[in-house]
Amino acid sequence: MNSQLDSILNFLMYLGVALPILIIGILVFIYTTPYPEYRLIQEGSNTADPHKRDAAKAAAHDLSGKIIGLAIVVASVVISSGSIVDLLIWGLIGIVFQVIIFYLFAWLTPFHVIQEIPKGNVAIGIFSARMSIVSGLLLAALVSY
Repeated sequence: MNSQLDSILNFLMYLGVALPILIIGILVFIYTTPYPEYRLIQEGSNTADPHKRDAAKAAAHDLSGKIIGLAIVVASVVISSGSIVDLLIWGLIGIVFQVIIFYLFAWLTPFHVIQEIPKGNVAIGIFSARMSIVSGLLLAALVSY
């Protein structure tokens, strides 16, 4: 019985750190991206304007890719970490590097990611999301090594 209780408490402790890391990551992504993802998503949800709908789709893909990438990093740290402190440190490092990788991606691509997503270029939003997921997988492997 005690082992069950210990497992539940351990679960709750890790959840109590992992969820805030994800929330902090989302806030960091929102404030470091030069276009307003939530506003674009909100404006595109109830409109007949195809441009706004496409901008909402592009922003939703981009932001959700960043969140998935970060969640992969956090999950990897949970699996491989020795402590809550490890989870906190490596989760925050994951956030920082996700942002750095996004800007590196935006700088290296021949198209202007930062300009194209608000314009409604859904293909670039999807591509950006996939790059965030790939970077999350790579970071997850690096933090669990």
